[in-house]
Amino acid sequence: MSSLLVFPGQGAQRSGMLQQLPARALEEASDALGEDVCQLDSAQALASSRAVQLCLLIAGVAHARLLQHTPDYVAGLSIGAYPAAVIAGALDFADALKLVSLRGELMQQAYPQGYGMTALIGLQLPIVEALLTEIHSPQTPVYLANINADNQTVIAGSDEAMQLVANRVKGRGIAKRLAVSVPSHCALLEQPAQALAEAFAKVTLKAPGITYLSSTRARPIRDPAQLRDDLAFNMCRIVDWRGTVQGAYERGVRLQIEMPPGAVLSGLARRVFEQGTVIAYEGARLDTLQALLREEGDHHR
Repeated sequence: MSSLLVFPGQGAQRSGMLQQLPARALEEASDALGEDVCQLDSAQALASSRAVQLCLLIAGVAHARLLQHTPDYVAGLSIGAYPAAVIAGALDFADALKLVSLRGELMQQAYPQGYGMTALIGLQLPIVEALLTEIHSPQTPVYLANINADNQTVIAGSDEAMQLVANRVKGRGIAKRLAVSVPSHCALLEQPAQALAEAFAKVTLKAPGITYLSSTRARPIRDPAQLRDDLAFNMCRIVDWRGTVQGAYERGVRLQIEMPPGAVLSGLARRVFEQGTVIAYEGARLDTLQALLREEGDHHR
């Protein structure tokens, strides 16, 4: 039996999320960025994609370090892949901070307004795909972005296109606009991803010491060149979170711990982990989580 740490994506953020973190992590992040990161988590600051993504990276790394025991696997949804790569020992924290700062800026500059993401709940994937085929056009671009669970997907595109989808969904499911101001995980972000890949080319990545599961490929990546590609381009590739969690379960994972903030990924995993433990870090005691990881590690040996 094995353990998996998962890191959430944009939409999980909330104001004040850095305030309880260890001073050391905040100082390390502030030094790397040349700014006081404690200014990034106000409600006002979190209107920017860059601030949101940096807060999720810093919180994920800082909390994971407090666990003291190493998981067998790590995975992250979208921006969550960056703290996952840091905790896996593949990417230096300071490098991750600089790359994520650039990632947020590139995404925001590409689509300052008029675009975003919407979760569709209660509809099977083939129905969603058929809807998108009907509505997608050069004037109303809309794409499948995330496959989160059997009856939950996320779409990305223009406000107008997403409204058209929401209108069609009425009575069959729920369309819920997410707190994400850019159309992630689709072809609209190919150019920003290319620019990020150029910055990645200057950074050293190592083979992960903990198995890193790619949430776009839904399988482990061990080669540093493939990992570089995975991180740089995950903003413009579909996230198969359902496949990632299912794959972890099939590899023997029976403990999933979701790193702060929130518990969205725990909700998505419960159906898959019927024979296991799914727990969100927030709302649990640190010593309980440490004991769970330690026990899982002992079983594993």
